[in-house]
Amino acid sequence: MLEVHCSGTPYEIGHQHGTVAKDQVAGSLAFYENQFQETCSMNWEAVRKEAEKYIEPLTKLSPRHVQELQGLADGAGVDLVDIVALNVRTEITFSLYTSVPSTSIQTDGCTSAAYRQPNGEVLLAQNWDWQPQQAPNLIVCHIFQPGTDLPNISMVTEAGVIGKIGINSAGVGTLLNAIRARGVDSTKLPIHLALRTALESKSAREAADKLYKIGTAGSGHILVADESEAIGLECTSIGIKEINFDSDGTLPHTNHLLLDHPGVDEPGWLPDSKDRIKRISELLKEKLASTGIDHSSFFELFQDEQGYPTSINRAETSPGQGTVTLFNINMDLARRRATVTVGRPINWTERIELSPWLMCDNS
Repeated sequence: MLEVHCSGTPYEIGHQHGTVAKDQVAGSLAFYENQFQETCSMNWEAVRKEAEKYIEPLTKLSPRHVQELQGLADGAGVDLVDIVALNVRTEITFSLYTSVPSTSIQTDGCTSAAYRQPNGEVLLAQNWDWQPQQAPNLIVCHIFQPGTDLPNISMVTEAGVIGKIGINSAGVGTLLNAIRARGVDSTKLPIHLALRTALESKSAREAADKLYKIGTAGSGHILVADESEAIGLECTSIGIKEINFDSDGTLPHTNHLLLDHPGVDEPGWLPDSKDRIKRISELLKEKLASTGIDHSSFFELFQDEQGYPTSINRAETSPGQGTVTLFNINMDLARRRATVTVGRPINWTERIELSPWLMCDNS
């Protein structure tokens, strides 16, 4: 997996991302152009029109991030609106789903969990499942922002997307579960920029407070944690509700809302989402009752294949069809480190260690 090291001003950070990962950004754009056309009969010009609606609100909400998006576009040799489209693809999907309810929508599915160990330290992990055609366009992005009080960030993301799944030098980690609910509000923060905002925070509570204040444009579950606390943020365009650790110190989530969200329309999407939340909860309880859970054994839960191929460790239903686990990330937040396992957790192809607290300016 390509690793990109970015530092400097927001524009410079974006420009380095776009320049070094130029081929992968082009790959992401091609993948989503095809994805929108195949699943929504929406051509890229229509996608760009939807994305344009977010530029002005984002310039007011988060000017630094718009500068980074502009730098990324310039580095990759594409238009700003193309890069914005990648970063608001969740919201564009849900906007279309709201206006044309019969639309067949596909988005990434995942299984995530946080666990607070008996010593109070928090572990955070997830499998990220998506179509294998997007695997070559995944990158690890390291971000160092000198002259600011913002923490360093190391995250796994789709090339061209500036906020995703990762860990920062303050020991804050973020995970994402896609949620398919109707409704979008372009005056609020898109889910992927909400993830970036969380990764620029120094505690889980600070991240949650920021997102409560701004709100999210679309739906998703953001699991944000630090070394002692984890907060599950079920986000919709209407509002955000939080889930905390249960009595066993566990907090699992998949791809459906667990809390009641009045006024939110969430039709069924992935039937296996309810099976996976049940299964990951069972595995957590079983492991706690036997050997206990540490950073190493936490990963083992995500190798589970009960319900194959739509299991926690997901496989394609047939060659080229359906989604598959593309990577696992397993974080030890007290030690401010994470292990990225590329590929399905039982037959992975590469391992990458993330330690953003060791990062320095490479420019």
